[in-house]
Amino acid sequence: MQMKQIFLVEDDKAIARNLTLLLQAEGYGVCCASGQTEAIGMLEKARYDLALVDISLPDGNGFAVCTQIHQTQNIPVIFLTASGDEASVVTGLNMGADDYITKPFRPRELIARIQAAFRRTGEAPSVYEFGGLRVDTGTGLVKKHGKEIFLSALEYRLLLAFTGNPGNIIKRERLLSELWDAAGEYVNDNTLTVYIKRLREKIEDDPSNPGIIRTVRGIGYRLGGNDAEK
Repeated sequence: MQMKQIFLVEDDKAIARNLTLLLQAEGYGVCCASGQTEAIGMLEKARYDLALVDISLPDGNGFAVCTQIHQTQNIPVIFLTASGDEASVVTGLNMGADDYITKPFRPRELIARIQAAFRRTGEAPSVYEFGGLRVDTGTGLVKKHGKEIFLSALEYRLLLAFTGNPGNIIKRERLLSELWDAAGEYVNDNTLTVYIKRLREKIEDDPSNPGIIRTVRGIGYRLGGNDAEK
């Protein structure tokens, strides 16, 4: 599958750098512009799959960039705003923006908004199937061999981390971050082990010999894998 390209328009260098690292870790390609003029010039030269646009820019604003995007490319636009200013939010949505997120925001929340935008435009699957397991992110239903499975909010969040990264190794540190964001409190390494065990008991045919969530020793876990990974 071709890597999705995200167009990031953000003048704060530290924020742009951190967002680039976050998005690249999620498997996205990232192209950055630091202002309105640079952004409009880049839109004339390349195609993207989604745009993250800061409303406040040193040489203009994100609204002008959004207008240019809609004139040249049919892609989702998510506005980044430093405040919950209602007038700016309404203006952005009325201009055709797909979503907005207020700074500061949690990294996992931004990724969830991006994935939701892709789903709405048909750019990301909403149903995942693997090893007799079916996860429908649109309805939140999880089924095993056709029978519904009931997961806690944290178990479901953990499962989405795997279905959203099929075949990729996910480090324990990242999974801890997933659970921490969802729980709103500190989650330690032992807690992660417990949740992995509980999730396996619900979704695996044989939890003692897992085929869906595999352990990659010393690193983390992955969805599926070879027989050396249990």
